[in-house]
Amino acid sequence: MSIVAQRRKREIAFNLIFWSFYFLYEWFGLAALSGQYSMYFINACMALPLAFLVSYVTVHVFIKQFYNKDQKLKFWILQISCTIVLLLVRRVFNYYVIYPRYFPQAQQIPLLSFGKLIIELVNLYLIVGVYALFYFVQSWYEERQRVQSLLQEKTVAELELLKSQVQPHFIFNSLNNIYSRALQSSPETAALISHLSRFLDYTLYDAKQDFVSLRSEIAYIKHFIELQKSRYGERLDASVNIYDEISDLSIAPMLLLPLVENSFKHGLPGAIRQGWIRIDVSRGAENYSIKIENSVEEKIKANFQSGGIGIDNVKKRLELIYPGSHEFKIEEELHSYLTILKIKIDK
Repeated sequence: MSIVAQRRKREIAFNLIFWSFYFLYEWFGLAALSGQYSMYFINACMALPLAFLVSYVTVHVFIKQFYNKDQKLKFWILQISCTIVLLLVRRVFNYYVIYPRYFPQAQQIPLLSFGKLIIELVNLYLIVGVYALFYFVQSWYEERQRVQSLLQEKTVAELELLKSQVQPHFIFNSLNNIYSRALQSSPETAALISHLSRFLDYTLYDAKQDFVSLRSEIAYIKHFIELQKSRYGERLDASVNIYDEISDLSIAPMLLLPLVENSFKHGLPGAIRQGWIRIDVSRGAENYSIKIENSVEEKIKANFQSGGIGIDNVKKRLELIYPGSHEFKIEEELHSYLTILKIKIDK
């Protein structure tokens, strides 16, 4: 089960328990003082939807969509408007449904009595405050768990990286020496050594950062593709297309490589005809997208299942690094395999 699905499941369970206790309090808790169980049952049936509505809208809509995004004026306008409407609904229900049957003397007080409206307001927003408190404590705990998980993932990745860093300076110095000699005798080999050197440099050093520029990540992918071209030759038609300005965008390092590797793994080995891989990078007002598509022959497609360890790791990293601010999907056609990644742009 994904992290998002687990969070949604916990939120549903929390709401069911919280609002069940609130209903029982409105019914049995208050009825125990007067013995009017039928009256307070009706009152609880009315109080629950109103309290749930104002609590949910306040926490999950107004605070998330407006207050947390520095749209505080809009937040207060909507919050006050919603409060007035729901307060009047609660007051009208009590005045015309509850009072005539159980407290006829309470109708001697005007419907829009300021004192009664204040009491109704306090009763309504006490539960909103308790709900918000529980919700924010739960959100704080989940955020803490997410940060700890990220730290653990980063520690494991760094340990794995350290294992692979066997005398990196020696490797680069050796590659530079080989490059200098190959440049005179075989320019094509020299070009491959240059791509390999830059590929290793990014893997060993730039990948240590939490985020890198999207342009650097794309350059890293291009080096990988050039190295693969030496293996497949004319059987490979690969292109990387950047349609918009991306110099201000960033991404978690080495997030795209497993997706590109997956395209090579499932699109080229064993193919009879020429294979192709196309990578398109574009941006919109709210997010940027990377589309990675490769050709697939039917006889090859029958021998593999979509996804794999690499794809699963990418999904897990996305959920940890970009919770609620990314979209990842895979589309399989008869002769192609398309991966689409969209990430929200931080403003």
